[in-house]
Amino acid sequence: MKILVTGIAGFIGSQLAKRLVERGDTVVGLDNFDGFYHRATKERNLAELRPHIEFIEGDITDRPTLDRILAGKQFDCAVHLAALAGVRPSIRAPWRYSHVNVVGTAHVAEALVAHGVERLIFASSSSVYGNNTLVPYQEAHRVDEPASPYAATKRAGELLLDTFFRLHGLSSTALRFFTVYGPRQRPEMAIHSFARSLELGQPLTLYGDGASSRDYTFIDDIIDGIVGAIERAPRGFRIYNLGGTNPVRLDELVKQLGIAFDKEPVIFREAQAPGDMLQTWADISRARDELGYAPKVLLPEGLRHFQQWLRGNIPW
Repeated sequence: MKILVTGIAGFIGSQLAKRLVERGDTVVGLDNFDGFYHRATKERNLAELRPHIEFIEGDITDRPTLDRILAGKQFDCAVHLAALAGVRPSIRAPWRYSHVNVVGTAHVAEALVAHGVERLIFASSSSVYGNNTLVPYQEAHRVDEPASPYAATKRAGELLLDTFFRLHGLSSTALRFFTVYGPRQRPEMAIHSFARSLELGQPLTLYGDGASSRDYTFIDDIIDGIVGAIERAPRGFRIYNLGGTNPVRLDELVKQLGIAFDKEPVIFREAQAPGDMLQTWADISRARDELGYAPKVLLPEGLRHFQQWLRGNIPW
């Protein structure tokens, strides 16, 4: 297959591209090296891929760039991962998040329709569920009370792509990722940030009383889910949860990190941050039945993989 991957230099994009190359797909990647974190980190993500892919540096909000990539080429599918991520930063910059995540997604969808690409896989987020008290979260649950601008932009992307299917026939599969972690995880995310603090002997800043919980999902399982969507998602617009199905409290996460890194965490507490969800928990029945999704990596094993990667790849 010939597949376009937006956000290819990121945490998930680079590992998806590696999997696609290994299975024999032709991969074209787009990334703008947004300054949310260091370009050097993303360049390291791309280093082993560059000989095996076609890479274009550019922005999803720039329609002429998308047209140049797609013109005269027969893509089987696009996987749209490029976005501004993070709940708390979105509260400080709602306009920018809306511009990149909503306008950018509209540009991608328009360009795919214009150039005859019929399938899109879209990276959505568990954040769309807000503080829904019905758990585990099911795709049919109401998602009209997002707790942050980031969550609102991801829900807007879903609605936009649903409309594009009904108007233009662009089949889109929205994958709601649940707290993805593992090698190459973004540096501001909790597991990565806590791990660096542990290694440097610094206190860990925890927001709230430690009772919040997340459905942590190892990167390899997420990649399995994306590939399952590429291979098996039905025509039309369809939403799937991709989670680990085993929520872990924040205080338990810190305990498990201490075990994985063989260090005693020192805790500094602050009030619960605005926009943070109290819990996430995925019902993956639909993804299991329709995509063959079956997460395998439990948190202790995943943290050991992350620890090995962090100590071998991060310059201290």
